[in-house]
Amino acid sequence: MADSEISTSLSTVTRRMLLAGTTLMAAAWTTNPLRRSPAANSGDPDVALQLWHEWNDAHLRTYEACCKQQKLETRLVETIGFPRAEVDLPDEGRSIFVHTRDQIEETFGDDPAMAATRAIAEVKLTAHQACWDAADGELGYSVAKETEEAAAFREQQLVDALMSASATSLAGVAGKLDAILREGESSAECPEFPWPFLRSALVDLVRIAQKAQADRFVPGSDRIALLSGRSDR
Repeated sequence: MADSEISTSLSTVTRRMLLAGTTLMAAAWTTNPLRRSPAANSGDPDVALQLWHEWNDAHLRTYEACCKQQKLETRLVETIGFPRAEVDLPDEGRSIFVHTRDQIEETFGDDPAMAATRAIAEVKLTAHQACWDAADGELGYSVAKETEEAAAFREQQLVDALMSASATSLAGVAGKLDAILREGESSAECPEFPWPFLRSALVDLVRIAQKAQADRFVPGSDRIALLSGRSDR
C-alpha cells in the first residue's frame, strides 16, 4: 500500500480552510452593494475607520487571489499530480511514494543495497517535477501563489495596524469588530464561541451608529441586511 500524499504547511492549510469556509459569506459580500464601501474620507479624524477601508480592500484582494491560486492548483493536480515518485520495495512487498529529495535521503540514505532503488526514485521525481514545472509555467500557478502570499501579507499588516489604532467613533469600533469577525469566523453563522456574541454586538453597534449618524457608512451594516433577508423567509 502506498504511503500518504504530500503534506502542506499548517499556515497554508489554516488560511485555505478559513477562506474555503467563508466562500458563501465572501460571495454575499462581493455581490452586496456595500462591498465597495465609500472611499475613506481623508478628512475623517478616525484613523481606525480609514484603516478599515484599506484593510477591506486588501481582504477582498486576498480572497480573490486565493480563489485564483486554488483553481490553478486544482488544474495542476488533476492533470499532472503533485511531484512524486513511486518506488517498489521488493524485499518488503510494497511500494512507497516520495515527494522530495529530502524524503529520498531519509528513506534510502547511503545504504549500498538501496543505491539502485534510490537512483530510480531520483530519476522519477526529477521527471515528474519537470512536468509540473512546465505546466506551472503555462498556467501561471507559482505567480498566482506569490500574488496570494503578498496579498495575505499586506492584509495582515493592515489588520495589525487597525487593531493597534484607537477608534474615535462608533464606526471605527464597528470596523474593528467587523475585521475580527471576517478574519476569524469560519462561516457567517459559525455557532462556536465567541462568534455569535461578537456578531450580535456588531449588529447592535451598527444600529446605534446609524441612528446617531444616518448618513455615515458603518462597517458591518451588510450584516443587518442579511439578517433582514433571513427574517423575511
